[in-house]
Amino acid sequence: MDRIPLYFAFFNEIGIIAQLSRAAFEARLPDGLTVPHFSVLNHLIRVADGRTPLELARAFQVPKTSMTNTLTGLEARGLVEMRPNPADGRSKRVWLTAKGRRFRDDAIATLIPAMEGFAARFSPDDIGALVPRLAEMRAFLDAARDGAE
Repeated sequence: MDRIPLYFAFFNEIGIIAQLSRAAFEARLPDGLTVPHFSVLNHLIRVADGRTPLELARAFQVPKTSMTNTLTGLEARGLVEMRPNPADGRSKRVWLTAKGRRFRDDAIATLIPAMEGFAARFSPDDIGALVPRLAEMRAFLDAARDGAE
């Protein structure tokens, strides 16, 4: 039971880092766009587009109505395109547009100035050592969420 405070502190620090980085990133996004908007674009690039809104809602662990709202905002800005699902004809699939891909890349580029100070304090070796372990932890938590662990 002694370990629990250590694990709590670990996740608490990750939560604070996520909150601080989210606020800094959102301040650099164009008016009306939020981290959830960016996150959907990033997910579609990282995992592959052509997902259904329900698949996206499950991936982000949000209600389908929340995902629909996020997708509506992205579609209104021409960043994604909703197409009929050829598998059933009733649902839709979400596809990135060229504008959406550019927006995602441009959004990442806006972070460069903010990252300069961070990069001056934490070397690529420091970060390079952490990323694989954090990815392993994320994969474990993903699997546990889906009932595989």
